[in-house]
Amino acid sequence: MTKQSGKKIDVDKIDMDRMEDMTTENPGTIAFPHTVGGAMIKPEDKGRIKGRALSAMYEQTDMDMKQIYDQMQLLAQQAKTIQNRVSVSERIYKATIGFEPLIGKVYHLYIKKDGTDVLTLVGPEEWGRSMPYESYIATVKLLADHTWDIIKKGEAE
Repeated sequence: MTKQSGKKIDVDKIDMDRMEDMTTENPGTIAFPHTVGGAMIKPEDKGRIKGRALSAMYEQTDMDMKQIYDQMQLLAQQAKTIQNRVSVSERIYKATIGFEPLIGKVYHLYIKKDGTDVLTLVGPEEWGRSMPYESYIATVKLLADHTWDIIKKGEAE
């Protein structure tokens, strides 16, 4: 007889038929530990596992969607900048230009008193009080693709 937590076990009362039902030749196939020191086997909560997986999946896809949205905003902003450059370039090429503009140089666009545009080398702060034009539109720079980059916008733009 063995002692276990103060109680005596009567070996003669052990039901051997029942013990045979609780043992197996393949212990890895039963749903409970087959020895006293065996690892505890607990069923997994599949709902909780799926819930965590779904939560992680939604979090990751939300991050990916935000990144794509930010990229779309940047592309839209770049497209708007190009559109503005084309618009200003068209306006400049329709304007009066009394010289040959050079790539990389800065020029200034004004509206004359008759409503037509003119491109000059003189900036708005260089005229003093005697500016000969109706209003200042923009300070621009000629780019290599022959579009104009707007450096500074004036009040007329």
